[in-house]
Amino acid sequence: MSFSIAIIGRPNVGKSTLFNRLVGKKLALVDDQPGVTRDRREGAAHLGDLDFTIIDTAGLEEGDSDSLSGRMRQQTEAAIGLADAIFFMIDARVGVTPSDRHFATLVRRASKPVILIANKAEGGRGEAGAYEAFDLGLGDPIALSAEHGDGFSELFSALLEALPTQTAVAPEVSESTDALVLDDEEDGSELDITKPLRIAVVGRPNAGKSTLLNKILNEDRLLVGPEAGITRDSIGIDFLWRSRKIKIFDTAGLRKKANIQDKLEKLAASDALRAVKFAEVVIVLLDATIPFEKQDLTIADLCEREGRAMVIGLNKWDLIADRGTRLAILREEATRLLPQLRGTAVVPVSGITGAGVEKLMEAAVKVQEVWSKRISTGRLNRWLAATLERTPPPAVSGRRIKIRYMTQPKARPPHFVLFGNQLNDLPKSYERFLVNGLRENFDFPGVPLRLTWRQTSNPFRK
Repeated sequence: MSFSIAIIGRPNVGKSTLFNRLVGKKLALVDDQPGVTRDRREGAAHLGDLDFTIIDTAGLEEGDSDSLSGRMRQQTEAAIGLADAIFFMIDARVGVTPSDRHFATLVRRASKPVILIANKAEGGRGEAGAYEAFDLGLGDPIALSAEHGDGFSELFSALLEALPTQTAVAPEVSESTDALVLDDEEDGSELDITKPLRIAVVGRPNAGKSTLLNKILNEDRLLVGPEAGITRDSIGIDFLWRSRKIKIFDTAGLRKKANIQDKLEKLAASDALRAVKFAEVVIVLLDATIPFEKQDLTIADLCEREGRAMVIGLNKWDLIADRGTRLAILREEATRLLPQLRGTAVVPVSGITGAGVEKLMEAAVKVQEVWSKRISTGRLNRWLAATLERTPPPAVSGRRIKIRYMTQPKARPPHFVLFGNQLNDLPKSYERFLVNGLRENFDFPGVPLRLTWRQTSNPFRK
């Protein structure tokens, strides 16, 4: 039976460290500086023979509801409402603070099973703080070290006692996990519809990524506000869009590398880049009032180098006047500035009003199908023969370059291989000519194409 647990506590008590330990991966950013986590993050946790959902939350701080700390607290309160039980964590080396006592009252009012964790309990100082935690009136504290992995057997026993019905082992259900793969003799695509489509939303700070995702999800799932750089962790959220499984990632804003001095911003930027590497489709979100800044183009170029399918979203479209003319101009700009991703869909959206959200998602799903498409060797070589007849490759130093045939060994992104003689001398301009021809004739808009070659040897050379 599935259940969920929220980790609650004031800043810098080790909530994200415990989260990472339970999910078995370094998903959440961890640093000695307090207040690293701002959004709530969910992960698949394992403890003993128990599998459950763990929710990492922002550190509880007092503040007005309109302030950043107040909005962070609202996200934490939402996590408490969703959870079946609560891990309330304190720092055993510091002992019980007035903030711990205040927020213990908040947790007690939730009327849910609470497991009190005294983290950082290694050493004599931590042991004394763990005993002090009895004063909170939340039951016996579990002395734990999330960093070193101590005390997890006691945590397992406490969890079994707190949730006896949810932690009962369910009987195994046999399910077929065969993926549906479309790949026929002619054209096809390597689409595994049993797995969620992974989409990363990236862009400069304050482009409106979190606001747009909240509109896509139709809930206030992510922390938003006027402050730039609110998002730090790359938060992955699973949902259904038109019966299609989607996992969409909100990411931190990406600035020019030379402008990043703060350690936390460096960690957040690295997390965003990792989200791009593991995504299938990347939505590069631009601020429509100042589009195609140099950093926007750098981000788009990164997506091409990583081989990701791409869609450009023009956010804050509700602020644009004369939208028809402006959209035509920006689409021409995209073609001119991003020739390596010619045909990329440019979709105007508004994270405030929700206009264009459906079209943006349609474009993301469509470009993933293109990114996964394969062309049969027969069709490729019929096109290649006609192309070589019209425009043969130039001779280099009096030597004729001979291209014999072409094949597509893989997709995601589409990868084509040429076979022939003297291909090391093939000019870059002719490579671009072939790539543009493939893109136009076989309909590959908005996806990077890879073209390599293998040179055949001359059997009479010796």
